[in-house]
Amino acid sequence: MDGLLEYLLSFATENKRQLIASRLEERTRYITVVLEDIFESQNASAVLRSADCFGVQDVHIIENTNLYELNPKVVKGAAKWLHLHQYREDHDNTTFCINQLKEKGYRIVATSPSANSISLQELPIDEPLAIMFGTEKLGLSANAFELADYHMYIPMYGFTESLNISVSAAICLQHLAQKLRQSEVNWKLNPEDKLALYNEWVRKVVTKPEMLERRFFAEQSQRD
Repeated sequence: MDGLLEYLLSFATENKRQLIASRLEERTRYITVVLEDIFESQNASAVLRSADCFGVQDVHIIENTNLYELNPKVVKGAAKWLHLHQYREDHDNTTFCINQLKEKGYRIVATSPSANSISLQELPIDEPLAIMFGTEKLGLSANAFELADYHMYIPMYGFTESLNISVSAAICLQHLAQKLRQSEVNWKLNPEDKLALYNEWVRKVVTKPEMLERRFFAEQSQRD
């Protein structure tokens, strides 16, 4: 741990220091979430809350036709603990996002109401997974389905054929988070990512971190 980080930590309460350390051990990039053209801020924000609750660090946001907006009352501050990756510059943001994730080793999972897909329980976890969700009305695009490695559905036993996207995301993430923790898969952050995230989170729990950093370097220069 470098001197600056130790200095900043001295301004954090013991409870916050312990909370950051414990949550860091539960964080993962082995699973990630991809949202394609989600335009209802309430649903989008609820997905972020679920991602944070189940230890998923990254959320990828595809904006082909709809801009992504957060609802502060729903997200409850979860967004500040996550890394949001937005795709809005390319003419085909879906393809660009999926290709980027595949290059990083992710298998793409397109959520689908079709029972012809594999079930959530059947989804293998031997490789990193990117779980894609589309709008409630239209679902995922044809392009997303075509490029996906798996089509996956959540088993349901009632008359209603689909779930709210935020509910679907919560069910998927809870199931996969539990399955990973019961497996031999190395799902935790690597040391470099863990240290970088630790630095980032510490700056979020102290008051006026920029001012504290300036004070630290000023004190260092006086000692030198």
